[in-house]
Amino acid sequence: MTDTSGETAALLRGVRAWLVLFVVCLVLSGATAFPLVHELRWAESVLRALSAPEHLPGLMRWIERVRAGLDTADARYPFLLYGTDWLAFAHLVIAVAFYGPYRDPVRNIWVVEFGMIACAGVIPLALICGPLRGIPFWWSLIDMSFGVFGVIPLYVVRRRIKQLAATTATSPPVTAVA
Repeated sequence: MTDTSGETAALLRGVRAWLVLFVVCLVLSGATAFPLVHELRWAESVLRALSAPEHLPGLMRWIERVRAGLDTADARYPFLLYGTDWLAFAHLVIAVAFYGPYRDPVRNIWVVEFGMIACAGVIPLALICGPLRGIPFWWSLIDMSFGVFGVIPLYVVRRRIKQLAATTATSPPVTAVA
């Protein structure tokens, strides 16, 4: 019987590193949904400073339109922005779920698979709801990229968890410090 404890520990460290990366990105994308009005004002001023209106007029028109809509909602209908607060909260709650695979990857692989399914779901959501809400197709592509780029670390994690399961099935358990 070969000693696989080193391989098992390395796989576990890799799984945890990828999970931390994914969770950090998930938390950041969620946290940015709270201050949308201020972020968009800042983004618009940065784009103007970078001469975006001359080089990317379509992007600039879209940013101006979204900022104007958010300004109106903030001034007249602030309760509408409560929806983005819930969006941010959902990101944070989903991030917490990934503590399960961090702690016990093999037993909680289902969380990673759930995340992969959620990433895949971003694409039809953007393709269906984007046109219904008047979102430019190029912006829907940006939204879809979150699902595409989100699934990459989860795919790597799932593959490593499968390898981890195979090594732990033939060797004694390895305790790793969290």
